[in-house]
Amino acid sequence: MKKKNLILTLLAVGAVLTGSIGHSWAYFTTYTQAQGGYSIDLGDQTEVHEDFSAWTKHVSITNSADSQPVYIRAKAFCGSAYDLVYSSESGKWTLKEADGYYYYSDMVNGGASTDELLVKIENIPADVTDPAAFHVVVIYESTPVRYDEAGNPYGDWNTILDHGSSEGGA
Repeated sequence: MKKKNLILTLLAVGAVLTGSIGHSWAYFTTYTQAQGGYSIDLGDQTEVHEDFSAWTKHVSITNSADSQPVYIRAKAFCGSAYDLVYSSESGKWTLKEADGYYYYSDMVNGGASTDELLVKIENIPADVTDPAAFHVVVIYESTPVRYDEAGNPYGDWNTILDHGSSEGGA
């Protein structure tokens, strides 16, 4: 009787093992490839607004109406023959020497805008009269407002929500 039970047990184990081999084989031999993609809109967007007059670019950045509060930083680039001088009438834009960005000191709530950052082009030759000949590109980034244990807001610049640039004549 013991021999019969042992044989039946071995047959049952063999049936279970061979019955699942089809599923295992299918798992190891099936693959798929993905193509295409979908853009994801998380609702956090900023937009740069620029005006140009008297060789000065007036830059402000708006946080979209349905966005969370963010902090903003920006900097501008132009040809190496010309200097850019930054200023802010409100005093809310400050330079951080480590990375060359100008940081807006206040958080920007959804639907709100920064005060103007003024970027003046200097060392312009006297014979140049067309401002469109000068290209000043403004780069800006936003990061969500975070709060520390004491409830104080701060910006974590390792997390960038939105970034962009403007191109074109001055």
